[in-house]
Amino acid sequence: MAPTPTAADKFSFGLWTLGWTAQDPFGSATRPPLDNPAAVRKLAELGVWGITFHDDDVFPFGSSDADRQKAIDDLRAACDETGVVVEMVTTNLFSHPVFKDGGLTSNDRGVRRFALRKVLRNIDLAAELGAKTFVMWGGREGAEYDSAKDINAALERLREAANLLGDYVTDKGYDIKFALEPKPNEPRGDILLPTLGHAIAFIDSLERPELVGLNPEVGHEQMAGLNFTAGIAQALFHGKLFHIDLNGQRGIKYDQDLVFGHGDLHNAFSLVDLLENGSPNGGPRYDGARHFDYKPSRTEDENGVWDSVKANMSMYLLLKERAAAFRADPEVQEALEAARVYELGQTTLGEGETADQLIADRSAFEDFNADAYFGGKGFGFVRLQQLASEHLMGARG
Repeated sequence: MAPTPTAADKFSFGLWTLGWTAQDPFGSATRPPLDNPAAVRKLAELGVWGITFHDDDVFPFGSSDADRQKAIDDLRAACDETGVVVEMVTTNLFSHPVFKDGGLTSNDRGVRRFALRKVLRNIDLAAELGAKTFVMWGGREGAEYDSAKDINAALERLREAANLLGDYVTDKGYDIKFALEPKPNEPRGDILLPTLGHAIAFIDSLERPELVGLNPEVGHEQMAGLNFTAGIAQALFHGKLFHIDLNGQRGIKYDQDLVFGHGDLHNAFSLVDLLENGSPNGGPRYDGARHFDYKPSRTEDENGVWDSVKANMSMYLLLKERAAAFRADPEVQEALEAARVYELGQTTLGEGETADQLIADRSAFEDFNADAYFGGKGFGFVRLQQLASEHLMGARG
């Protein structure tokens, strides 16, 4: 049985997740909308620490100033009452028809200017509500046809927008950083910055790269056939893991948005191990929100929605327990040693060693017995994975 979630676990949910009415391209909604303030109160009862939202999740697109303010005030009152924090805010630049060719990279300059104004207004709201992270997901920033989009110009426009937003929060004195959310496709045929690696490279081109990091999502990387744990390790390596979206995905297909751990369970285990315990040889851990960006299955009623909220947190806490037992197991430590995982933490060169000194070391090449690796010197990775699997299944410790 999983521990009871508390605010110390820093679990957060997007209002668009549990509030999804379950309409998909093949069928109409199966659930009514949730009332946001009531949802916040229910999340607090379940031990949730924070919430996130798109602007359109709180006040519908085109709302009057009065209706917009009332929705904000009602949400703020629920947060103040419960202690639930607004930890991240993002902007919807994908639902309304005006964004059918994207927002910040639309071929239509007027749309791009409208999108920037919408984002700037939402940054002000994020600062007002105390959010520290502003996520940018470019779901419509892409194309279906190669001839339809000048990719060089689109990246220039995206960089122009990111630079403006960085200047804006700096000039306003806002304590906000930006997190890019990569995705390879869907809803566009191809999306700009499709993977974590593409986004890291793009960030390096910005005027204020220190203000911009990543918000990787499990399903988005796995849709491209990539290893999410490995990607998160690289984001930590670069100091760019500003936020994270947790969910479940079962292979290379559409974005399933399953409950966390209800997809690739082995990868979810290694991910939690990395987030909570860091790499075996040290390195940074993640101390931010454990944010769930999933969708309660279309088959569920409102009771099922809250069951899915609890399931996300339970899966994370159970995996956290299993990962702690895995790290503490002496047999696992011995297996890591035998697999030379710790040896990878040693520098390949000696302290101050030059290329000429390496060339002069006969033991590194001329006298090195490469043939010994044929039929021998196995690394024991299968044994190590089996130990991980046994811990994951609760068969050890």
